[in-house]
Amino acid sequence: MKMLAAEWIVGYLEARAIETLFGIPGGAVLPLYHALAASSLTHVLARHEQAAGFMAAGQARVTGRAGVFIVSSGPGATNAITALADACMDSIPLVCIAGQVPTAVIGTQAFQEVATVDMARPVTKAAFFAGSAAELVELLPRAFAVAETGRRGPVLIDVPKDVQNQTVPDAAMAILSDTAHRYAAARTAHTSFAHSDFARTDLVSAFSAAHARQFDEVLAMLRRARRPLLYVGGGVVHANAGALARALAERAGLPVTTTLMALGVLPPTHPLYLGMLGMHGARATNQAIFEADLLLAIGARFDDRATGRTADFAPHAQVIHIDIDARELGKIRTPQLAIQADAGSALTALLARRLPAPRADWLMRVATLNAQLGLPQPGRDDARTPYGVLHAIAQTAPERMWVCTDVGQHQMWVAQAYPFQNTGRWLTSGGLGTMGFGLPTAIGAALAAPDVPVLCCSGDGSLMMNVQELATLAELNLNVKVLVYDNGGLGLVRQQQSLFYGARFSASGYRQPPDLCAIARAFAVPAWDLGPAGIAGERAARTLLQEIMARPGPALLRLPVHADAHVLPMVPPGAANIDALHEHATEHSHAAARVLFDVD
Repeated sequence: MKMLAAEWIVGYLEARAIETLFGIPGGAVLPLYHALAASSLTHVLARHEQAAGFMAAGQARVTGRAGVFIVSSGPGATNAITALADACMDSIPLVCIAGQVPTAVIGTQAFQEVATVDMARPVTKAAFFAGSAAELVELLPRAFAVAETGRRGPVLIDVPKDVQNQTVPDAAMAILSDTAHRYAAARTAHTSFAHSDFARTDLVSAFSAAHARQFDEVLAMLRRARRPLLYVGGGVVHANAGALARALAERAGLPVTTTLMALGVLPPTHPLYLGMLGMHGARATNQAIFEADLLLAIGARFDDRATGRTADFAPHAQVIHIDIDARELGKIRTPQLAIQADAGSALTALLARRLPAPRADWLMRVATLNAQLGLPQPGRDDARTPYGVLHAIAQTAPERMWVCTDVGQHQMWVAQAYPFQNTGRWLTSGGLGTMGFGLPTAIGAALAAPDVPVLCCSGDGSLMMNVQELATLAELNLNVKVLVYDNGGLGLVRQQQSLFYGARFSASGYRQPPDLCAIARAFAVPAWDLGPAGIAGERAARTLLQEIMARPGPALLRLPVHADAHVLPMVPPGAANIDALHEHATEHSHAAARVLFDVD
């Protein structure tokens, strides 16, 4: 049986049990779309290629399997670069299939020709060019394997239009049948069947044998330490090892801090939990790290937003750094002990050992710090304030809800205040910090788990970056609630200008802010205003939130926020974490709340 390469691509995706993919067609990828029309795959037509990439990333973040999106050549491929870079920074598995102009005209500046592989290579885990159908058959399975194993990440494969119309070799049919058989067996055995899941059992046993001596040294260092602290990053979440990290903390009595990407490893009320560290972390958290004499870092990469000035980050501590990516070990902070390992395997190896007893005096010190320097949340009891709206939603929302954000003040308010009870419910752009991430990622998450509601927290600046995807949301009728913090500008930019640039506000406010509720309704998404123009009083706001969160389908909620409201603490650029600005924040936020909402 003869099969065209475009048909083989579709067949391979079906064989891998992929059900939904995302994209926008164009001339260079029309053979593939022609084949898609006759397939069992569901294709979601995004309104922008960047958004298609974020939708695939939202799906991948929820399932752990590589999300797939398709773009055409030229502007289609260039529009996808930001989504690929975002996934690369946050270790999210994606496969982007990009159309390319026919091979005969490559290099002639043909219509919609760009050097896609050259552009994508710095922001992907790998980028491949399929110069023939035979190469494609070898490269596409490799693309998925690269994306889903080790430290996960995005992979792009560039497929010229004429290659899509070539006939694949006879051996390609065996690849389809073998792949289909493998994934059918995986579906029977596992709820999640990413490539890495197949390898995990072997990885744990081989890893434990090869690294036994190193983990004995970890144990010895823990026993010698008087003030040890567990520093957990997104690698623990990617390894589905949040429960293991919690078990280690509880058995050894280790206070725990998490990066932005690891929220939920411990619930906020857990006595060992210090909260998120870094630029917007609580003073108690950053002070405890400053005082620690041992830092056990697992799946964290010592990002500058987490560490502040590196020389003053945990300056009295020995460091044990465990990460799946050897390139991260010693990149920012030189560790006394470095171990290349999957976070789940590492935690399993540690829990198999006899851990030291908790240090009562250190735990007492940490409790004192939390009591004295904990995170203030002004307006927490008022559903019309940045913190209060989150607590009001959390009181009525199911625990199994995805919480997705864009980037800015709202992102930090959510990170500080939303009571995540476990890992895997938090979807945010960490490394790249991409405005426009939230809405399309929420769509991808909702498609991956249709029975789980999604809360997308955004800012007016971020929402406008991919606002056109409200049309996609309405078309799909997904259970996504979009909460928009509307301060009429770029809130975190304005905050930095206020604090560090002499309050000279340049290009951080909109001269004519749009009516976000009217925009949502124009896209057929129901919308409500939580401000004075929409409702009267805190009780009405709380009731409205309960009603909107309980009803199925999409909705937009606008929360007006004073332009001068700050999210604090905040570490000044280049400063140490223990030098965060904080006192002004509480007074300023209270004043802003009073001005806007007439809160006593």
